[in-house]
Amino acid sequence: MKKILVATDFSERSDRALRRAALLARELATSISLIHVVDDDQPRRIVDAERAEAEQLLWQMTATLRDVDGIRSDARVILGSPFAGIAEAAEATAPDLLIVGPHRRQILRDVFVGTTAERIIRSVGCPVLMVNAPPAGQYRHVMRTTDLSEGSRNAMQRVEALGIGTRARRSVLYVFDAPALHLMRVNTVVKEEREHYLADERMNAAQQLSDFLSSAGIHGLETILRNEEAPAAFEILKVAEKERADLVVLATHGRGGLAKLVIGSVTEQVLRASAVDVLAIPPAHAD
Repeated sequence: MKKILVATDFSERSDRALRRAALLARELATSISLIHVVDDDQPRRIVDAERAEAEQLLWQMTATLRDVDGIRSDARVILGSPFAGIAEAAEATAPDLLIVGPHRRQILRDVFVGTTAERIIRSVGCPVLMVNAPPAGQYRHVMRTTDLSEGSRNAMQRVEALGIGTRARRSVLYVFDAPALHLMRVNTVVKEEREHYLADERMNAAQQLSDFLSSAGIHGLETILRNEEAPAAFEILKVAEKERADLVVLATHGRGGLAKLVIGSVTEQVLRASAVDVLAIPPAHAD
């Protein structure tokens, strides 16, 4: 990794993103670029005043990164909407990683429009790290997730190249489906038969996951298997809490229409509810 881009609005949420970026930059010997977006849809005198204040704050932040953390950094102010400005900066600078703070949770608006973080993730071609938890040190458990799809394979390879959490516990979670189990629960099937069926499905899932990792050239990961008793996003969050993961890695897939905005993908559901950091990996050739 050579360059990290950090979007800040100077809030406490953005401070988390900056501190996590500093930890990663020191670990991976990379530089940091800071950006702040000033909303230009307001009177010119207000835009100019906010821009001047933002430039001063960014200068102080880059000085601290340089003098205290020993990290190379630069910064700039962008005029526009938060979403468009960050996406523009990501396209222009082509960072290896974009880091943002957690979003404000506005339930109805998030359901129909999506958070700024989600809109950014759907639009940029680089991985996006949303820092939800206050950074307390290097990551201790990086938990990847997979659905055995081609997009997931690409994400596994891209996160490997980033080098995040190389000294942490590294695992991969596969939430598999056992479709007949739902029928067995409502019919008069003895407990032993259900357990035998689930054991067979788990064995098949373990083999599929092993083959998937081998074909992707990914080795040395602890494997975690869970039957999809609840929606996948819920299972991911439940396992992350149980296994004390402090970073969850997910692949993002293609863009959808209104149904996707209302229902949300697994990645978006995890982004909205996760108490720990989430790393979203887009397709290799985002359109």
